[in-house]
Amino acid sequence: MIESERAHTDEKVHKIVELKEKLCKGTNKNFVVINQKGIDPPSLEILARAGIVGIRRAKRRNGERIPLACGGKQLNSVDGVVEEDLGFAGLVYEQSLGDDKYTFIEGVENPFSCTILIKGPNDYSIAQTKDAIRDGLRAVKNTCEDGAVVPGAGAFEVAAAEHLMEYARKEVSGKVKLGVQCFADALLVIPRTLATNSGFDAQDTLLKV
Repeated sequence: MIESERAHTDEKVHKIVELKEKLCKGTNKNFVVINQKGIDPPSLEILARAGIVGIRRAKRRNGERIPLACGGKQLNSVDGVVEEDLGFAGLVYEQSLGDDKYTFIEGVENPFSCTILIKGPNDYSIAQTKDAIRDGLRAVKNTCEDGAVVPGAGAFEVAAAEHLMEYARKEVSGKVKLGVQCFADALLVIPRTLATNSGFDAQDTLLKV
């Protein structure tokens, strides 16, 4: 049983080696095999002799992201593998960062995914940076999807207050008018605070705006 299992595994590995020889012979290209499960030492040795880098124990989420970055697709079998199933990267290398080792994949041609590496002196700074990046990316995503931008720095609040005051003058009367004016004044708290924090006179700044 052990010999049969070994022969079965070696047959799979040799199929990868044959594909590599077929596609890379006479070129400066090479093969990298990334596997979510383990790769046993004899198989790694066969791959290494053929100049193929074997990366094992890749996380599932990376297995989903790598095809988005490099092209190609995840495969459950080596039977019938063709060139269209493979991705491309200009450079694959391993680097130690602190106590951990990371594999970097760079130089991809048409990426739909990437990894942002965040470094910091402590977990708190890294978490802050991570949150800032996530917020920024989400803002860009929302802008692309909505096709619109709401201006900041109190611009919307000033415009809304102006609109409400105009509405109160022309469209309503009695106690309702007072309520609309109060709501308009409440909106101006934000630009008034921004002006004060910036060292300007709040009332003069609002009148100019």
